[in-house]
Amino acid sequence: MSFEECVKFANEVGTCFLATAEGDQPRVRPLQLCFADNTGFYFQTEAVKSLAKQLKSNPKVELVFWQPQGGGGLGVHMRVSGEVRFVNDPSIRERIFKQRAELLKGVGIESAEDPEMVVFQVFKGQAFFWTLENNTKESEIQRITF
Repeated sequence: MSFEECVKFANEVGTCFLATAEGDQPRVRPLQLCFADNTGFYFQTEAVKSLAKQLKSNPKVELVFWQPQGGGGLGVHMRVSGEVRFVNDPSIRERIFKQRAELLKGVGIESAEDPEMVVFQVFKGQAFFWTLENNTKESEIQRITF
């Protein structure tokens, strides 16, 4: 398996569950991927949301992308453990703003430069694919470092 396969899987699935921590309490929510490429996984949220505050406090996250077909009946899961950084690159922010303009304008964000629009990237970590077939062998599953 390669990181390119992780990128392809994430872009095809689109939605993941993202876990953060707030103190000693885990927090999990579904989140729509903006895009993934060979540099990592990109997401967007708003500065007022608890997600942005949790990421600033602790940049370690875990993601699960789930494809319900295949994998012996329980689908295929791609688990990603990694670290987040905030993205200020104007070209990436503009790309995401254009992709989500209707949604963002609906919450009062009028441009890619708006500080309320928070873009973050899971830029380093490990990923692996889980299926029912390797359910009892999790520690043996190949990890893909990025």
